Amino acid sequence: MTNLITDIDIVDTTQKQNDATCEVKITQNSGLSGRKLYIESYGCQMNFSDSEIVSSILQKDGFNTTDDIEQADLILLNTCSIREKAELTIRKRLTTFNEIKKNKPEMTIGILGCMAERLKSQLLDEEKIVDLVVGPDAYRDLPNLVKIAEEGEKGVNTFLSREETYADISPVRLNSNGVTAFISIMRGCDNMCSFCVVPFTRGRERSRDPHSIVSEAQNLFDQGYREVTLLGQNVDSYKWSSQENNKARLNKLTNSEVINFANLLELVAQINPDLRVRFSTSHPKDITNEVLVTMKAYENICKYIHLPAQSGNSRILKLMNRTYSREWYINRIDTIRDILGQECGISSDMITGFCSETEEEHRDTLSLMDYVKYDFSYMFYYSERPGTLAAKKYEDDISLKVKKKRLQEIIAKQSQNSLERNQQDLGKVFKVLIEGFSKRSQEDLQGRTSSNKVVIFKNQGFKKGTYINVKINSCTSATLLGIIVK
Repeated sequence: MTNLITDIDIVDTTQKQNDATCEVKITQNSGLSGRKLYIESYGCQMNFSDSEIVSSILQKDGFNTTDDIEQADLILLNTCSIREKAELTIRKRLTTFNEIKKNKPEMTIGILGCMAERLKSQLLDEEKIVDLVVGPDAYRDLPNLVKIAEEGEKGVNTFLSREETYADISPVRLNSNGVTAFISIMRGCDNMCSFCVVPFTRGRERSRDPHSIVSEAQNLFDQGYREVTLLGQNVDSYKWSSQENNKARLNKLTNSEVINFANLLELVAQINPDLRVRFSTSHPKDITNEVLVTMKAYENICKYIHLPAQSGNSRILKLMNRTYSREWYINRIDTIRDILGQECGISSDMITGFCSETEEEHRDTLSLMDYVKYDFSYMFYYSERPGTLAAKKYEDDISLKVKKKRLQEIIAKQSQNSLERNQQDLGKVFKVLIEGFSKRSQEDLQGRTSSNKVVIFKNQGFKKGTYINVKINSCTSATLLGIIVK
């Protein structure tokens, strides 16, 4: 797999983990025959999961994925709109692809996902930049849209659905390590955070049929996968009922007619004790004690929670429309520690330089970071997005210089806290799931602990997908280093 790293102002102080963040990757496999599809994914885990759905849909229409752009008949970019630089990156890629197309005019180029939804009219008005513009809920229409584009017209569908979950589609696992996989459990978002475009680009929240989720997880385990991550913009608000979803009673899974996220977690954990279960992302206003108690009850539900705070100041949180205060967030952290213990991994998202943020309010974010001691964080300076509530109501009045200064202070604080948290693991033994070779050398293997920390250890011939015990003997702020023990 090739990684495409670009200049996006989003920072992770650790090695890239399987958390919702705005990173950039190319996700494709080698095609063997038929027409060739080249697909790049940008942004959150949901986009990577969606690319696997897209590949499955187009595979049935005769497309095989390829990692060679020059051989591609169809190029798709699954896009992110969370920040301006993410969109600028995608425009640069489009320029590159259109240069290639000059020598292969029959090639079709398309934009998928959030940027397609947000900038549909603009993209269509720009001559020859794209042939397809397809929103997140219209991927089933791709075979038809590709044919329209191949006939010389622009293929466009950005309709947002209240029902689409792609529950019946078996994703093509792109560049899979054969050990870990994503499972989308819901789509859309009903939280109207003032800085965020997701409700406008992904539509209203809807939950997927739990039968299909459990079946997909079971199939992955049967194929040799040993970890699944349940994905949603806000997994804690997952809710599926036989009445609201017009389905028969769920007696095959549970005696209840309503399944919430805690119920779903338990159902997936019960598939097999050797199947690890992760999830992302949680919302501080919605994560329940029931979820935490369920996590404690099952060893194979990983003790790790991504709980974005965004700010440590209550006034700023109110302007962000996060619907909780600093005190509420701290209460949730205290409850997590009480139920799951100090070793439970906790990570966060932080935005600095939001509209009207004072220096004192910025210090509140730093003090919250010191209180929680996050294992790692994804850190941003505020980037105004057109159409959001913040863009309409508030002035983006913090200078770029100040934003960057505050961001660097947050990064330094997180680096310090990450190192401190990792140092607490020295001398301890952890159960680690081997995911493959270390990025630096095939003489080392790497895996992750239940708390989502990357561990590097000598390659002693153990196969990926194997659980081993590793004693930690050194660390950096990003990584644990250890030796295999019996």
